[in-house]
Amino acid sequence: MPLRQTDLSSNLRNWRNGNDGVKLPIMMFVIDTAGLVLRLLLLLPIYRIKVNFLDSVSYAKMMNITRQLRPSLAKALMPTAMRAMSADSKLVELTMNEKTGIATVTMNRPPVNSLNLELLQGLLKAFEALEDDRKCRGMILTSSSPTVFSAGLDIMEMYKPKPDRVKAFWTTLQDVWLALYGSSFPTVAAINGHSPAGGCLLSLCCEYRIMCPNYSIGLNETKLGIVAPKWFMSSMLGAIPYREAELALTSGRMFSTDEALKIGLIDEVASDKADAIAKSEKFLSQFAKIHPIARKLTKLNLRHSALEWMQENKELDLNIFISFVGQPIVQKSLEKYLEGLKAKQAK
Repeated sequence: MPLRQTDLSSNLRNWRNGNDGVKLPIMMFVIDTAGLVLRLLLLLPIYRIKVNFLDSVSYAKMMNITRQLRPSLAKALMPTAMRAMSADSKLVELTMNEKTGIATVTMNRPPVNSLNLELLQGLLKAFEALEDDRKCRGMILTSSSPTVFSAGLDIMEMYKPKPDRVKAFWTTLQDVWLALYGSSFPTVAAINGHSPAGGCLLSLCCEYRIMCPNYSIGLNETKLGIVAPKWFMSSMLGAIPYREAELALTSGRMFSTDEALKIGLIDEVASDKADAIAKSEKFLSQFAKIHPIARKLTKLNLRHSALEWMQENKELDLNIFISFVGQPIVQKSLEKYLEGLKAKQAK
């Protein structure tokens, strides 16, 4: 039978008066502990996407479980200042600073980091590896290109697509978004180049964005005849005001670094990539003094609606995308865009 509030009040008065032979400090400890467990149990359904109840017990216990279940990962925990971690892809480089616990994920698909299926798979594996690594205290997402963060989704994945591949492509993109937008660790995008469309989306998934000067960023899908999905829009609405997002999304506007800073699309401007990385590390370092569980639950609570929508509508979103990209008018638009790219390259 559930314990009513009146029962709790009555029992508390008895304990304070010394009845039942129970000492107050002990019983108050029991009450506090029971209250904490109850709150955690009530929170579990809300944070089911990323929250693991074992977090509230002990990081040490989780590490023991991790070592038992993932011996290859445990073996990789080498006592070095900078540890290279495998993302099972040459398209993604993953390193970990052992001293700070800050990981760096670098997109490495020349020349412009177009997000094809393989690059997305590499990113997903990197994010999943960091979720499994309890030493991770934060992540920086950046690019190996000197002028491009990511040019966005690879048009060739959508132009005259093969059914199985285009399905894998979109579901992997969904999973990348879920993993990055709903990550348990704090994230920063060190945007060291142009970042249109899908590149902008990746940066918006991060909690903080630092951009180098003289580049552009934005969700410009409408200019390609493509409608940005609901979760793309949700990501932008988490960064800039609704009215500004509406104008930007409907017009496919690209923002310069200075314009992006002014509107709130990015948080800081760096002089170059090295400065962007340094500023990213400084931002992440502040969380060393913040309780990790409190920080994580706060983040997931703020992002819960968008994450839950995706979890419940992945299949619907996939079907909408496949139906839309298969439309003749969309294929014609993509063809014209590709012809334009070839004409520019020929000059």
